[in-house]
Amino acid sequence: MDQVDFNAPHSMGTTIIGVTYNGGVVLGADSRTSTGVYVANRASDKITKLTDNVYVCRSGSAADSQVVSDYVRYFLHQHTIQLGQPATVKVAANLVRLLAYNNKNNLQTGLIVGGWDKYEGGQIYGVPLGGTIVQQPFAIGGSGSSYLYGFFDQAWKEGMTQDEAEDLVKKAVSLAIARDGASGGVVRTVIINSEGVTRNFYPGDQLPIWHDELESHNSLLDILGAPEPMNI
Repeated sequence: MDQVDFNAPHSMGTTIIGVTYNGGVVLGADSRTSTGVYVANRASDKITKLTDNVYVCRSGSAADSQVVSDYVRYFLHQHTIQLGQPATVKVAANLVRLLAYNNKNNLQTGLIVGGWDKYEGGQIYGVPLGGTIVQQPFAIGGSGSSYLYGFFDQAWKEGMTQDEAEDLVKKAVSLAIARDGASGGVVRTVIINSEGVTRNFYPGDQLPIWHDELESHNSLLDILGAPEPMNI
């Protein structure tokens, strides 16, 4: 039997997306957590709450992204107590950037921070590997993002409605799931605007089917047909 090198780097795939629209933001992610070719969790939640009005999409090392989120949530809680009002999206994103940059030699995580505040409305910030920060109208990350750049160039537009933005995110994540072997599971979305936060969940049978993709089934027997009873 071959010896397994547990210190070898693992492929950690994901698809995360953040999109601004006319009134807020929509965040989206798949739910597959993989360790190499092994799917460790097929229904994980990669969109994490930082404050009531700011969420973060996590990609890369699950442990690294979770510990960054935990630290930022703690610091933002202290910040809110001291100021007596919620932290802005920009403050939250810059805290993420500060932790990611100061620990760039030890972290393997890319993050997308999205939220809404009364000063600047809906905002999306990308904090990729290395700890830079870029404010963008939309951001994509993870292994599935390489399949989505052309799609977003064609499909994204200024001033979308909430429904259009969520539909775009749902389509994009489902496309990445179809094309990227390291992305999979279900699609989760988070909508953030002046009215609050709405979480949505889309299982496989509610997602678009792309070219050459098999329809969603509960069992292989649905595809192959039930076997004939054995004759003894």
